[in-house]
Parts: sequence; C-alpha cells; structure tokens
Amino acid sequence: MRVCVVYDCLFPHTVGGAERWYRNLAERLAAEGHDVTYLTLRQWERGEDAGVAGVDVRVVGPRMGLYAGDGRRRILPPLAFGAGVLWHLLRHGRRYDVVHTASFPYFSLLAAAVVLPLHRFRIVVDWHEVWSRDYWTEYLGRAGGAVGALVQRLCARVPQRAFCFSRLHAARLRDEGLRGEPTILTGEYAGSLAQPVPAAAQPIVAFAGRHIPEKRVPALVRAFAHAQRAAPELRLVVLGDGPERPAVLRAIADEGLSDVARAPGFVSTEEVEETLAGALCMVLPSRREGYGMVVVEASARGVPSVVVREPDNAAVELVDDGENGFVAPSVAPEQLAAEILRVRAAGPALRESTAAWFGRNAQRLSLDGSLDHVAAAYRSELFGDASGSDDEHGRVSHDSRV
Repeated sequence: MRVCVVYDCLFPHTVGGAERWYRNLAERLAAEGHDVTYLTLRQWERGEDAGVAGVDVRVVGPRMGLYAGDGRRRILPPLAFGAGVLWHLLRHGRRYDVVHTASFPYFSLLAAAVVLPLHRFRIVVDWHEVWSRDYWTEYLGRAGGAVGALVQRLCARVPQRAFCFSRLHAARLRDEGLRGEPTILTGEYAGSLAQPVPAAAQPIVAFAGRHIPEKRVPALVRAFAHAQRAAPELRLVVLGDGPERPAVLRAIADEGLSDVARAPGFVSTEEVEETLAGALCMVLPSRREGYGMVVVEASARGVPSVVVREPDNAAVELVDDGENGFVAPSVAPEQLAAEILRVRAAGPALRESTAAWFGRNAQRLSLDGSLDHVAAAYRSELFGDASGSDDEHGRVSHDSRV
C-alpha cells in the first residue's frame, strides 16, 4: 500500500506521545514493505537527515515554534502546515491509497478532505482527544472557543476511518457527528510485554512530562509537601521542562522543599527509566490527557500510579483503583497527598499487584496490537476486507464513510 502519514511533528526532534505514535506507525509500515511518506514541518537543520529508516520524510512547512509562552499551541504553524499539506496532496495525492493524519492540528485534516474528491484516497484519522465546548471556551475564550468547536465538529464529519485511544474520546467523537463507529486503540506501548519483576521501591514520588498548565505540576509539589510532612523520608523528582517550570521551581522554594525535591529539567532516557523504575509511585496530576502513556510505562515496571479524576482526563481508564495505583478525587493537596500515602501504606504488595496487572493487560496495551488493527483497517477500506471484529481494542467499523 502507498500510505501518507501526516503530522506536524516528528520524534525525536519534538517529544510527545503523538510524535512517538506516528514515528512508530511509519517505521512499522515501512518495515512491512509499504511505501510510506511522512509529511511534517521542518524541525531539524537543512541538510540533515530526518532519520526515519525506509520512510520518505517530506517537509511541507518551515521551522516554526509550535507553542506560545504559556504552553498553548500557536495558530500560525497549524495554518502553515495545513497549507503545505493541501499543496502536497493537490500535486501528489493520486500516489496514495491512504492518508493517515492526526485530527489535530485540524487544518491538515481539512486539507485532505478538500483534495479527497480529486484523488479518492481513503482518509484515516487518529483522534487523540475530542475537546468539550466548555474546554474550548476556557482555552480560547468565548469567540475563539466557538470557532474551535465548530472546526472540530466539521472535522468529525469528514469521510474517514476514525481511531480513538480512550472510551472517553470515542464517545465524544460520536456525539460530534461521526458516521459509524470509531475503533478504540488501547495500546501505544513499545517495550517488553513480559510481566515485570518490580525493583525495590525508593521513597521517591516521581513525575515525568511537559510542564504545561494542563499537567498541573505545581499542584503536585503542594500535594507532596502535605505527604512529606506525614512521611519525612519521601523525596520528589520532577522530570521534564516547559513553560510552567518556573512555577514548579517557585512552588518547591515556597514549600521549603529544596532539600527533598529535584526538578532537573529534561534528562536522558536512561535517567527517566532509572528514576521511574525505583520510584514509590508515579503521579500524573493532569486535568487533561488523551491517553496517559506514562501510566503504562510505570505499570510495565511494577510502579503504581496516582491520577486525578477529571472530565477531560482519559488516563483514569488506565488505572484500576487499588490494583496498579489510585485515582484521586481532585487535585486538592490534601486529597492528592492522601493517595500518595495510600501507595506508601500498601507497600510491596501494591507493586506486585501492579506487575500482575501489567502482565494481564500487556497485549491490549501493546503498540503492535494497535498497529495490527490499523493495518486491518487499511485493508478493509481499500479492499472491503470484512475480517474486523469487536475485541478488547473496541469496535472495528467497516464503514465510517458519509
């Protein structure tokens, strides 16, 4: 098959869950002998190799800062990327059997929809998140939020085969007007699927991720301060960087935690893995997650997670309360601290339970399982293969075209 993968970022030039997903997708398809093109914005110096074996990486827009100072996406790069995708597909769309794109940033999906009648490729769309109207208003204000919500609804109604990564966002996508059923892909984990033997826990509460407002890392610092007063041996390690990092450092200083908390910024993959493997728990205080890969990565090491129940947080779907961690009712310092202390009180038994949880769920959490479903969807779209079926990945739709 001739597949065009469309995303404005490319791992490891930018780092994130979606970036990893699209690179893994492109490499897997190329390794299986498919002809794969990857459209993206430039994120490396001219003359350098993008570094994706077997994949034709095409730059369709200039190097641009994707985020504003407050950590929110800028509007100009998605517009430029959408225009670049439109121009590329107008000229080369007839080459492709499938155009596989992220829903966001939406303009690249709309570009593919505009070109679709000319070339008749199939559109496959990954919906990592579907935002509520309230969240759009909060993010962009009343007028901007109304426009964002409208564009999202238009994109949901484009003829497509749709994938989601959580039940939360699959339900929202149906409500937005998608024809047919989205396929729920529950796996993005590329590591070993063997049941882990947990390392002995160090008294470390860990966080790893971008420091953006949605992650609420300063709230973790405040919660840790409550927990540390009850358990003085605890230490905090906050990995990652982002626009909220100054607020994180201020919170550490304000809470008097300089001797027991570290926030070193971005570190090597080896240090992330070592910190996570030895941590007492991984805490993800996010209010909004499309998936929550770090919960799976922690569970794969037998490390429990603490997440927060929020309307836009799909990571709660990856925590079975009491088995591989706990779900805090809110991000209030006392409540989040209470869940950290529950992990401490549960001791090694919770680590063993977490390891067993991962062993039972490893296959459905695996990247390979999800990619198998993507390949099956391609065959169904192109050749009418009716081999798709309902299973742990969710319903495989045989016709989501309008």
